[in-house]
Amino acid sequence: MSSTQGNGEHWKSLESVGISPKELAMAEALQMEYDALSRLRHDKEENRAKQNADPSLISWDEPVLDFFSKPAGRRNDLKLLRGLSGSDPTLNYNSLSPQEGPPNHSTSQGSQPGPDPWPKGSLSRDCLYIFDGSEGGRSRSPGPGDVDGSSKKLSPPPLPPRVSIWETPPLPPRKGSPSSSKISQPNDITFSLVEQPPGKLLEQRILEEEEEPGGGGPGRLLGSVDFDGINDAITRLNLKSTYDTEMLQDASRGWKEGRGTLDLERDTPGKPVARSKTMPPQVPPRTYTSHYANRKTAAPGKNRRISATPPARRGDPLDPRPTPPPRLRRASSRRDPPYPGPAEPALEMAGSKCQPGTPAASLCPADAPSQHRAMPPGPASRAHVGSGPHTVANGHELFEVSEERDEEVAAFCHMLDILRSGSDIQDYALTGYVWSAVTPSPEHLGDEVNLKVTVLCDSLREPLTFTCNCSSTVYLLIYQTLCYTHDDLRDVDVGDFVLKPCGLEEFLQNKHALGSHEYIQYCRKFDIDIRLQLMKQEAVRSDLARTVNDDQSPSTLNYLIHLQERPVKQTISRQALSLLFDTYHNEVDAFLLADGDFPLKADRVVQSVKAICNALAAVETPEITNALNQLPPCPSRMQPKIQKDPSVLAVRENREKVVEALTAAILDLVELYCNTFNADFQTAVHGSRKHDLVQEACHFSGPLAFTVYATHRIPITWATSYEDFYLSCSLSHGGKELCSPLQTRRAHFYKYLFHLIVWDQQICFPVQVNRLPRETLLCATLYAVPVPPPGGSSEANRQRRAPEALGWVTTPLFNFRQVLTCGRKLLGLWPATQENPSARWSAPNFHQPDSVILQIDFPTSAFDIKFTSPPGDEFSPRYEFGSLLEEDQRKLKDIMQKESLHWLADADKKRLWEKRYYCHSEVSSLPLVLASAPSWEWACLPDTYALLKQWTPMNHQDALGLLHATFPDQEVRRMAVQWIGSLSDAELLDYLPQLVQALKYECYLDSPLVRFLLKRAVSDLRVTHYFFWLLRDGLKDSQFSIRYQYLLAALLCCCGKGLREEFNRQCWLVNTLAKLAQQVREAAPSARQGILRTGLEDVKQFFALNGSCRLPLSPSLLVKGIVPRDCSYFNSNAVPLKLSFQNVDPLGENIRVIFKCGDDLRQDMLTLQMIRIMSKIWVQEGLDMRMVIFRCFSTGRGRGMVEMIPNAETLRKIQVEHGVTGSFKDRPLADWLQKHNPGEDEYEKAVENFIYSCAGCCVATYVLGICDRHNDNIMLKTTGHMFHIDFGRFLGHAQMFGNIKRDRAPFVFTSDMAYVINGGDKPSSRFHDFVDLCCQAYNLIRKHTHLFLNLLGLMLSCGIPELSDLEDLKYVYDALRPQDTEANATTYFTRLIESSLGSVATKLNFFIHNLAQMKFTGSDDRLTLSFAPRTHTLKSSGRITDVFLCRHEKVFHPSKGYIYMVKVMRENAHEATYIQRTFEEFQELHNKLRLLFPSSLLPSSFPSRFVIGRSRGEAVAERRREELNGYIWHLIHAAPEVAECDLVYTFFHPLPRDEKSVGTSPAPKSSDGTWPRPVEKVGGEVKLSISYKNNKLFIMVMHIRGLQLLQDGNDPDPYVKIYLLPDPQKTTKRKTKVARKTCNPTYNEMLVYDGIPKGDLQQRELQLSVLSEQGFWENVLLGEVHIRLRELDLTQEKTGWFELGSRSHGTL
Repeated sequence: MSSTQGNGEHWKSLESVGISPKELAMAEALQMEYDALSRLRHDKEENRAKQNADPSLISWDEPVLDFFSKPAGRRNDLKLLRGLSGSDPTLNYNSLSPQEGPPNHSTSQGSQPGPDPWPKGSLSRDCLYIFDGSEGGRSRSPGPGDVDGSSKKLSPPPLPPRVSIWETPPLPPRKGSPSSSKISQPNDITFSLVEQPPGKLLEQRILEEEEEPGGGGPGRLLGSVDFDGINDAITRLNLKSTYDTEMLQDASRGWKEGRGTLDLERDTPGKPVARSKTMPPQVPPRTYTSHYANRKTAAPGKNRRISATPPARRGDPLDPRPTPPPRLRRASSRRDPPYPGPAEPALEMAGSKCQPGTPAASLCPADAPSQHRAMPPGPASRAHVGSGPHTVANGHELFEVSEERDEEVAAFCHMLDILRSGSDIQDYALTGYVWSAVTPSPEHLGDEVNLKVTVLCDSLREPLTFTCNCSSTVYLLIYQTLCYTHDDLRDVDVGDFVLKPCGLEEFLQNKHALGSHEYIQYCRKFDIDIRLQLMKQEAVRSDLARTVNDDQSPSTLNYLIHLQERPVKQTISRQALSLLFDTYHNEVDAFLLADGDFPLKADRVVQSVKAICNALAAVETPEITNALNQLPPCPSRMQPKIQKDPSVLAVRENREKVVEALTAAILDLVELYCNTFNADFQTAVHGSRKHDLVQEACHFSGPLAFTVYATHRIPITWATSYEDFYLSCSLSHGGKELCSPLQTRRAHFYKYLFHLIVWDQQICFPVQVNRLPRETLLCATLYAVPVPPPGGSSEANRQRRAPEALGWVTTPLFNFRQVLTCGRKLLGLWPATQENPSARWSAPNFHQPDSVILQIDFPTSAFDIKFTSPPGDEFSPRYEFGSLLEEDQRKLKDIMQKESLHWLADADKKRLWEKRYYCHSEVSSLPLVLASAPSWEWACLPDTYALLKQWTPMNHQDALGLLHATFPDQEVRRMAVQWIGSLSDAELLDYLPQLVQALKYECYLDSPLVRFLLKRAVSDLRVTHYFFWLLRDGLKDSQFSIRYQYLLAALLCCCGKGLREEFNRQCWLVNTLAKLAQQVREAAPSARQGILRTGLEDVKQFFALNGSCRLPLSPSLLVKGIVPRDCSYFNSNAVPLKLSFQNVDPLGENIRVIFKCGDDLRQDMLTLQMIRIMSKIWVQEGLDMRMVIFRCFSTGRGRGMVEMIPNAETLRKIQVEHGVTGSFKDRPLADWLQKHNPGEDEYEKAVENFIYSCAGCCVATYVLGICDRHNDNIMLKTTGHMFHIDFGRFLGHAQMFGNIKRDRAPFVFTSDMAYVINGGDKPSSRFHDFVDLCCQAYNLIRKHTHLFLNLLGLMLSCGIPELSDLEDLKYVYDALRPQDTEANATTYFTRLIESSLGSVATKLNFFIHNLAQMKFTGSDDRLTLSFAPRTHTLKSSGRITDVFLCRHEKVFHPSKGYIYMVKVMRENAHEATYIQRTFEEFQELHNKLRLLFPSSLLPSSFPSRFVIGRSRGEAVAERRREELNGYIWHLIHAAPEVAECDLVYTFFHPLPRDEKSVGTSPAPKSSDGTWPRPVEKVGGEVKLSISYKNNKLFIMVMHIRGLQLLQDGNDPDPYVKIYLLPDPQKTTKRKTKVARKTCNPTYNEMLVYDGIPKGDLQQRELQLSVLSEQGFWENVLLGEVHIRLRELDLTQEKTGWFELGSRSHGTL
């Protein structure tokens, strides 16, 4: 081992254990002075030291050690080793270089003046001793009499002895010499050393001594260990934090990068580390063997929580603890024992109950991790019970490892053990199945709907095909299949078989109907063949299944938390703090032993105290300040105003009193630090505040008061930016303030040890404790007044300057045991830039290492003030809603129609609460009623709980509203969870993101919602999968990361080893892909392809190591490799990767996904979730809008996966096939669908899909306010399904061009979409169907307004920028218009359709986007013809010899115009082929040829597109035919590269439409796509909706179809006029707006007649006329109808078509 002369490498290692560079610099400077004085003293005494030189038994650099011996007569030959890292004075040494040799030193007996410095009291029985090797004997264990067990209270002794740094450490006592210190320290483990020559290490034996009642007994030989193992173990211990950090980094790296199963059993090789002489004294690396020989194989890790349940089985990579032997159990010393829940046993410690307030001896457990088992006899293995509350020795004796010191976490772990042990699982193999999601089958999927199902089986050569209806169960289908595979079914159990969809790793549920499975519904929607595979259960993969050991092993939360991606731990390490305490003790020794120069010695003490406080979050408590004020003035801190008499400290007793008070204050700070930051250590002796006396909070009438002392860790920049600081304190419950905020006085900066803002002021709220709700939050906000700018009047500037909020924090007043907060609290402030939601609980900000810390001192008392929940009243009135006055009913209904509590006025709340007993029939109004409760104090709860108990159970959608932050009451939330408990797994997945967000609104870690989610996650793998990823995303929320860490650890603890390993692989894969995506994104465009190929090798290596992995998108997507040839990237800003994974199932296709890095996909997830829920609502109502719902999941902030939809193209690529101006044309979409659906039936089916999906998209995008809609984020499948992608803007947050909104239309609905719907450029009856679909879908969503407001309201805290306040929620509320009737909503949405269709801005936006994307468009994109489905060549089609345009014909479909019949002759073809081409198609050919070839090679005689007069006249068509004949003759006789190019041969190749029309002439069709009516039928039809209520007659004019053309052949401009006859004065005239140029107008306008008695209706007749507006000429009558109202039953709304005529009476 190298010399301890340091070279600076120790800085990095010490930084890794938690010491800041500032602390290191201070310690280095102080130690340099120590070294100088030490060398001076060393030179003076060198000669005397040489006389008594004695080489050390175990030495590397030959340091001289000092050992305390045991008292004479007992262990005269014993040398005691008592600490590490310089924590014990006996181990201080000054290392020398090998050339200098070991110096001689004199003994130090009598060198320490003063009384016996060692504290009396019993010590732990787990100390380590090293025997002098001269005799080689074994020691005996001391008897009880060896330990002074006196418990009488003694005055605190002075500090433990320290070997003066200026004196040479004494040598070990010689044989037979009396001990230098009278101390009795029993031991459990001894080292037996055989005396050997210096520098040689021989094999040693370890003895464990069995204690006997009368004293010691012979030791029992456990095993032998060589010194290499000892040296390795002790080196790990000396650098424990460094190794901890490295191991955790390795473990987390394995977790993040996915290096397979975490190998926590490996032995980390240790090596000696050189220590600088300028650092605090450090022992040379020494090692100790463990208690048992097999401890070498123990896995390192954090100490586990003690539990009464059996330990986990060996081999779990996430549970490294081996089974403990029966003799030793680890005892954890806690401040308070874990709080057991009601009727739950307390946790056992060391085999017995932990007594309150009694620190248990912490034995080195056999099942503890190696770095803890190698612990020397420091505080990790014993606890001192001294004569006072702060009787401590040196640094390492101050602290002991304490795992779950947080009572709430301990109780949570106990709940977790009970939850896991309570699972009743009959077959553990079934826990590894991913079951296909099931949704209730709607009515139209009943017996009359048949399915064609193909079943594959290994025992059959050919697949079986069945035709069965949707209501058939999976069980029946399996049975039918087995009939073909087995001759005899008597010995076959159908339940042993399952059906697996081909390509998916999921299974249909045998007891459910086929049609209820989402997989079957997906196949039916897109006309995909249903292919299933029959498998035996024993052949199903079981890698995810839980085991009995998984459920019986104890919880290991702390270990699982360390595996998560989490911020760097901000707490200082135990070893680092020990080093600082050693420095403090050295300075205190010097101060106590000084004969003079007290200011200098005091200044060094102050510096060491400052280093400790700085390490403890830079907190300076008032006790430390007061103690330091007793020291003489020194330059290290601001001096108190009242100077102390320096002569007082000349007396040693006075100095000892000051040091005693200072040490006690520091230890109090350490304990406060440990409690606040949940450190992994604590003071060795600590008091207990566990009270047996409890007072009910409802009987405590005292006011709420506390003291605001100061804020710590203030940024130094505040001193120059602000001058006055004050704190505003408020109390709130569910976002409602309980009283006016109180403010402290304004204070300035103070400089003690650090910069502080000290108020030391009591805050007393005018609220009695018994008036406080249980979930009351204290919110403290720090304000400051900015420094006035230079110049001007300071007073005037001060008045104009407004205070700025700098930080805030909230804390509950009652803890999880419902006990009122007491004692000193440290609260980290969140920056004021982050939201300050007083409506919910938020952990203090210890996430940021430099957060400002607020110190509040709550009063303490001799008893706990506990809030006990009162029982509900036995009786609560319940009245009928109809018994109210009509006016009250109307007002209450108006209030309930607001659907959300966010917009309740104070008057509304008052009325609701007064009439709460009448609202039971309105079940969904409970959230509104409870939000109106005036108070939630204890006295009001019985009435509220009785109302809640007797309320009709709510459905789960309404119950979600009770999980908002507005309702923090525990009973309300428990009832909400009880009602939500009826959710099916599929419904739970729909609402799971909101439920995970609702966890933020829970006051405590354990809650009914947490238990509900964990139980459901344990029972279904699909829920577990998505719950894991949602919790993992929640770790990024700094305010709630601690809570999500515990919840994620709890989930991992519950899910079992197999699933933990699977999540490990998924995280590894995601990190690998994220790294690759980031590299491709940051690379130059020319280098991206190469980087992608290189990075894919890492992905291939991942699969080579792991075999297979499930994608985060779905647990059903199991892949085993990457397909590099199918992988690429998109040329967009984020440069997402397009990946293709190899499916594990050979019967399935490859799985294609998009991986994005740089985009936050949480907003896309939320938008798609809302659209999916809308689609399910429509389906349940019997209206399938045929929505395309693709998977999208965020796997971290700024990255995620998106499912790729096959056979789909963006509108931009479809439109640019018609040129860059294709967005202004009407035919691109229709032509593209025709190209991919050449058959008439196929095309009609595609158009039908388009109508439904387009209507659904219009409604969904409008309700959600989806913006940034251009033609690159709208896609169209070849089957006609339209869908939107890329939801980066929603809730009305439109992209702006300066002050102009880019999205001007309510939603995207353009003329090319209407062209597909109408079948041409004129409105048709199919457009009426489209409008009706839109309005019907819109009204169905409006019925569920409360659901969408609840879901979006629960997401207000998720951190999505565009969903952060009530204004964003208000957008959806306004869009849904819950206060409107269905008729008014129908009219409203019809106007939106007209507005969108008439918007020119949408097409202009598309065109601009086309221009912007031209740089990403290759030339190949312009080489295909838009109307040709595929490319043809000379080789494939045959050489063309002649082309001739035979004739032109007039057509009416898809639009009115002329088509040309072209005769094409080819070589070796006996007959000519005929094709049909329009002039526009000839023009497209010419334009694209001009892009390929210069004009000199092309014919110059192409006819002009623009003509004077009517462009569709027959004369124009004839002239163009002649010109086109000349053009194509020159084209086929042009240069070979032109005449034989693929474009020309594709143009003249027959299309499917040509083959169908050979020899036929297309008959004319009307513009609406139907055959024309006979000439004698005139007028058309009008669709009306007529209703009567409240003396009002409502007539909605909906549509008109089949109007005739005007005499000049033009389309009319129709409008509707109505009279209510008889009407001689013409006062009942009502009319609609005018529809322009259409024979099939849509109006959806409501015409109302008010004040019409019901009796008068029988005598009235409705006259409806349809006229065409003619400007200056007389309007033309197009038809009319007379409707006798007496023939209609107006008690119900009547809707239907009425035939128009000249003078006819209409009937339905």
